[in-house]
Amino acid sequence: MINNITKPFRWFFKLEAASGLVLLFSAIIALVISNSELSNLYFKTLEKYLFIGINNFGIKLSVLHWINDALMAIFFFFVTLEIKREFLQGELSNIKQAMLPIIGAVGGMLVPALFYIFINYGNSETIVGWAIPSATDIAFSLGVLSLLGSRVPISLKVFLTALAIIDDLGAIVIIALFYSGDLSIKYLSLMLIAFIILLILNKLDVKKFLPYLIVGLFLWEFTHQSGIHATIAGVLLACTIPHRKKEKDFSLLIKLEHAISPYVAFGIMPLFAFANAGVSLEGLTFASLLNKVPLGILLGLFVGKQLGVFVFSYISIKLKFAQMPTNSNWINFYAVGVLTGIGFTMSLFVGNLAFVDSTQYMDGVKIGVLSGSLLSTVFGYLLLLIFSKNK
Repeated sequence: MINNITKPFRWFFKLEAASGLVLLFSAIIALVISNSELSNLYFKTLEKYLFIGINNFGIKLSVLHWINDALMAIFFFFVTLEIKREFLQGELSNIKQAMLPIIGAVGGMLVPALFYIFINYGNSETIVGWAIPSATDIAFSLGVLSLLGSRVPISLKVFLTALAIIDDLGAIVIIALFYSGDLSIKYLSLMLIAFIILLILNKLDVKKFLPYLIVGLFLWEFTHQSGIHATIAGVLLACTIPHRKKEKDFSLLIKLEHAISPYVAFGIMPLFAFANAGVSLEGLTFASLLNKVPLGILLGLFVGKQLGVFVFSYISIKLKFAQMPTNSNWINFYAVGVLTGIGFTMSLFVGNLAFVDSTQYMDGVKIGVLSGSLLSTVFGYLLLLIFSKNK
């Protein structure tokens, strides 16, 4: 599939693989605390409001919203920088190389959504969560692959990375189109003005980040007030960051990606996991998983993801629209498809948006995401461990 692996990819894979293990520990700690004597402190702390600003000029949000709206805007900024780089000069810049992960990602988003819709059809309150099982967690899935070392061909690691990046792009579009509130024309207009200023900075080839950051902060506030989720501001800001393809040329995009990546991977994402994975397991039974929300998510992640990715990819390869990753076979390719069912970070994030007005379903979202991701992790890992040769 890919002959020459770029340095940015090798760096990216190592980073995401390591952060996946940190994410896992953060989620486990959250589950332990939320089911211990510290559970009240845990949930009350997340609900506590914090004001950041001077005098009457500032923003007041709960701790949970600071994490999910502000810090995750930085996460989306980082993800969009990755997406932009991949499409400009990375593994998605060549259409022949990009076809397989693109087609696989489409199947991996569409089929899980159909599973969820089938389970929740006719329930207007729960159907809104249709996009929850559609995203793949890059860090977790690559973290599992890293544990297998040389058993997994590098081409499959590239495929999974590219697919997860496209998944993130799809999630961004879904959030912008389907999970926005009542829109404010005033703030949408201010958003547009801020974005135009950023485009002008890009056109003028401004290579200092400070001007982009100042305008970006205003863009975040305008987006937050507009009815569109505030994290989209991070996406828009990243789209305007200039990039130069030649290695010898200075690239603000590459500089920023490398500068903030450790903070995102080992700070923001684990904090998000810790704040959102906590759920009380008291009274949890097998029957709880049969409720429509957790069942739809569980089936979407564990069954829909692997079927969507594998079937769409298989058809595209057989019809010669795409090529099979080098040094791989159908079994380990299928196993990597199973790992795309690890939805964790993005699934929890979309769940928070889908049920922002129906928080009674959030425990079901967390149970469905955790169980679906866990099954995908264990099954995918065992398949690769058994059927892949150690080199």
